[in-house]
Amino acid sequence: MHNLLGVIGWSGSGKTTLLETLVRQLAADGLRINVVKHSHHDVMLEPPHKDSARLRTAGAAQVMIASPFRVAVIRELRGEPEPTLAEQLALLEPADLTLVEGYKWESIPKLEVQRPSLGHPPLYPNDPYIVAVASDAPPPDDLPGNVAWLDLNAPAQVLAWLKARMNSSQA
Repeated sequence: MHNLLGVIGWSGSGKTTLLETLVRQLAADGLRINVVKHSHHDVMLEPPHKDSARLRTAGAAQVMIASPFRVAVIRELRGEPEPTLAEQLALLEPADLTLVEGYKWESIPKLEVQRPSLGHPPLYPNDPYIVAVASDAPPPDDLPGNVAWLDLNAPAQVLAWLKARMNSSQA
């Protein structure tokens, strides 16, 4: 089983910025970090005129692009259902932590990134899998006791919470 944490929130809340900071620091500490990023949009990974795109659009089920710098596998679904998060996680190599951006509906532990100034309601009151909220606002008086409230503008605090969570899950 993966040491797993979802990071969810409304568009523009700062999820990717926070993830970038967390991943950079955890990787600098020598940890292996995987990230799964869900998108509702069509993902274009290569320009249409490149060989890999031409072969993919010609009908290849999968195209692997390999170089001395990185490897990518592109799989065309061609009408098949989108793979589940569990199926996607099974494709990843082992890591100390897998962070999942998106997949709000999944029953996994989650950190909500919340900015009240965006005008969207918080997600934590209706999602029992949210274990922490990183926000630029103070905690509400009715915050459930099992939800940690973290300062989104203090990424070191979020990082310390995450490291403590990782350490406690390995005990």
